Amino acid sequence: MQLINLHTHKVSGNASVIEIVNQYPDEFSKTKRFSIGIHPWRIETDKIGQQLDFIESQLKDPSCLAIGECGLDKRIETPMDVQTDVFISQLELAQSFSKPVIVHCVAAYQEVIEICRQNKITVPIIIHGFSKNIQVAKTLVAAGFYVSFGKWLMQNPELASVLIAVPDNSYFLETDSSDYGIASVYEKAAIAKGLDKAEIAAQIEMNFNTVFS
Repeated sequence: MQLINLHTHKVSGNASVIEIVNQYPDEFSKTKRFSIGIHPWRIETDKIGQQLDFIESQLKDPSCLAIGECGLDKRIETPMDVQTDVFISQLELAQSFSKPVIVHCVAAYQEVIEICRQNKITVPIIIHGFSKNIQVAKTLVAAGFYVSFGKWLMQNPELASVLIAVPDNSYFLETDSSDYGIASVYEKAAIAKGLDKAEIAAQIEMNFNTVFS
């Protein structure tokens, strides 16, 4: 059974897991499959152009499956207009190279939806590390986004009902930077969905093939 880890900062070395390892332009170490992006926490205004050029160069590599994580975060000091400009630049690169985008979003879901709409972004958008309520999840799915569940699903029992409410063709599972193994996340999702782990794995494999085709 093949498991898929949509977003991780750690290489597991497990041959039975397809994992997308997050990379940053300023801390790059190529892995078998990776995403690369400017995280809003790591924006340095004097390096943005250089980092975008590096991201563009990596997008030509078949091992680069997505841009990200990138996005918006209202709880940090970096001005929102700066964050927005950097986010839009990465969305435009994703659109140009037909790559999905893995999004970090804190308290800015409507802004992310509106930015994607205004900029006519058609590549798949995945909100990673989802931890919010059913209404937010439904709003994102209605906008055509995917949501990825990980450590918060493991830690917050209320998220099980959110996962249940998300259509089967609209979610992924991940570990992010946590110490949870992806198999444990699959087991938690299977319990929430009332399915066995193999059924969860088959569904996420279909989602993966759709998004990363």
